[in-house]
Amino acid sequence: MSESFVHLHVHSEFSLLDGMIRTKDLAKTASKLGMPAVAMTDHGNLYGAIEFYQNCKKAEIKPIFGCEIYLAPHSMEDKKDLVGRKRATHMTLLAETNEGWNNLSKLVSKGHLEGLYYGKPRVDRAALRQYSKGIICLTGCISGPVNEWLRAGDEEKARETLAELVDIYGSENTYVEIHNHGLEPQRVVTPGLLKLAKEFGLKPVAANDVHFLNRSDHEAHDVMICIGTGHLIIDENRMRYTPEVYFKTAEEMRKIFAEIPGACDATLEIAERCNVEFKLDAASSEKYPQFGTPDGSPREQYLMSACQEGLIRRYGEQKASKADIQERLKYEVETINKLGFASYFLITADFIQWARDQDIPVGPGRGSAAGSLVAYAIGITDICPLQFGLLFERFLNPERVSPPDVDIDFCQSRRAEVIDYVRKKYGDRSVSHIITYGTMGAKSVVRDVARVMGMPYSDGDRLSKVIDPKPLDEPEKIKYDGSILRREFDKNTELREMIEASSTYQELWRYALTLEGLNRNVGIHAAGIVIGDRPLDEHVPLTRGNEGEVVTQYDMNAITEVGLLKMDFLGLKNLTVIHEAVGHIRKRKPDFVIEKVILDDQPTFDLLNRGETMGVFQLESGGMVETCRKYQIEKIDDIIDLLALYRPGAMQFIDQMIEVKKGRKKAMYEHPLLEQVCGNTYGVMIYQEQVQNAAKLLAGYTLGGADLLRRAMGKKDPKKMAEERSKFVEGAARTNGIGEKLANQIFEKIEMFAGY
Repeated sequence: MSESFVHLHVHSEFSLLDGMIRTKDLAKTASKLGMPAVAMTDHGNLYGAIEFYQNCKKAEIKPIFGCEIYLAPHSMEDKKDLVGRKRATHMTLLAETNEGWNNLSKLVSKGHLEGLYYGKPRVDRAALRQYSKGIICLTGCISGPVNEWLRAGDEEKARETLAELVDIYGSENTYVEIHNHGLEPQRVVTPGLLKLAKEFGLKPVAANDVHFLNRSDHEAHDVMICIGTGHLIIDENRMRYTPEVYFKTAEEMRKIFAEIPGACDATLEIAERCNVEFKLDAASSEKYPQFGTPDGSPREQYLMSACQEGLIRRYGEQKASKADIQERLKYEVETINKLGFASYFLITADFIQWARDQDIPVGPGRGSAAGSLVAYAIGITDICPLQFGLLFERFLNPERVSPPDVDIDFCQSRRAEVIDYVRKKYGDRSVSHIITYGTMGAKSVVRDVARVMGMPYSDGDRLSKVIDPKPLDEPEKIKYDGSILRREFDKNTELREMIEASSTYQELWRYALTLEGLNRNVGIHAAGIVIGDRPLDEHVPLTRGNEGEVVTQYDMNAITEVGLLKMDFLGLKNLTVIHEAVGHIRKRKPDFVIEKVILDDQPTFDLLNRGETMGVFQLESGGMVETCRKYQIEKIDDIIDLLALYRPGAMQFIDQMIEVKKGRKKAMYEHPLLEQVCGNTYGVMIYQEQVQNAAKLLAGYTLGGADLLRRAMGKKDPKKMAEERSKFVEGAARTNGIGEKLANQIFEKIEMFAGY
């Protein structure tokens, strides 16, 4: 064997408020140290598996998927103590094969769904046996089931426990895990472990129970432990970790375990055996439930038929047959079918129609989905994309294949009924909520660290109040390594002077910099629902929410990466208010239909222009009231423009638009074609579609390519922006004979607007 080593027992930040390692840093560090692989074995969960996999692939190092599980002393339902302590023991399980990964995922899910006890997702021996295939078992840390008996002085019970593990996993898949942090309990049990390993013909394997990357991280980790346990650093009787649980080099590990021949070599042997590969394809619809068409026809064919019928309902037969409408429909349907998303549209239309049939208020549509004529035709949205010049490519871009994403608003009080309908239609085990991870934010981590350091609340609060927590843009993420606190220290003179004037603040700041952004807790996505083609535990690990809801252990991004169908079911109280108002109106006017309300009612505009907007969705804030008064709304399009304009960044152009609208200033266009793009918004680009149309008209972009440009501008990635600038300048010269200087000026103007 070589002189290398592989860490097989590692806790990332997904061991919440216990592990302190980001998966990106874990993969980079293992690779930098020349290790061929690295494991991630978080406490009772697989939250970070996809992120870990992706970061290992980027670092060109093999990922080993594992979990430090909680093993119940008896049955999962039995709450008896073990050796006089009310607790579970710990075991390290590693997935050797893809089958092993699936079994590990199901085992962990079972613990969360059936075995929760004092917040710990426990499993029992029957569950271990049920999901044992493809798993390599390490006997665990000092709190492992074998070690517990050795610490209690009962070697025979330890022997029986190890024999049971060997019976479950086989001697070739069972390793005796050895730790050496210089702690007395480890010194006591190690001889017994080695004796049992020899007796059973098992190999000892060295591990370090890693919780942070560098020895120097120990103090910050100790602060984090105090945050999690509610203690102060000065408290004597509290949980503490040894400084030794850092990510040691191969040389350090081999030196520590020099007296146990083969213990480090065994890590390489296990790493060689573990070969799990994920098939990540966000653009695949393979795992989507397949919509059953009422007439048994192919979904692709049924989608076109449903669209044609829908267009007739929307436009009437004569208008629906017009060439431009039919051409747009054909293009959209062909794109949808080619990308494999027919079921997505049919499933979405089905539960929206069901909601309407139950008299559950449904929103008219929001976001990029409003750009789809198909969505309008089959009732997913109620906004005609042709009337408002909305683009399909912003929603589903054939040049950048990604899954469609439809946000649907439902009456807040009846949203759960729609989700229940989906559960019944596709199977309770195939539908789930989505987890979210709360992190230690820039302001909150400063207050938390101040608290555990024993500082007065006012001191921590004073420091946190001068921190601007606004998110980093792309260049800032690179410059400040993703840290808002680093940016603030660099740019905020008041903050910097406060820190430099106090050694206590300097210590606090050092800890806060290390902890900022680490995962702190889990929650449930406010709107996200996953619908699978089969029980979801066959695709992803599951957990439970505080109310007993089934929740994926993967967050929204990971769910998308594995190719599962995600829907956003948003609850909007304004829909409930409108629905009730319509009910009152119908008591006097039984034939009242809100969809036929006139949109050019001057008395309504007069109300808005006087600032009487209390309770009006998105128009009731103080700033918006003042804007309505200044703008003087004359038509429905003015309201639409103001809603698009009233957001950070874009708000700076409100006064400019008002001046042009009232004729006090003239709109300035660098090129006549720009007037075609933003003449109706008084020379200001306030819509993403305008950015795309500008790129198409001035530089010959396809609408799909223009969508890629828009995304790049929004992210402000310097490398990508340089590529797009060159492409734009060349395209402007080729398409319209625009010179390089002017093309650059136009590009910069578009870039400025696109950033908002």
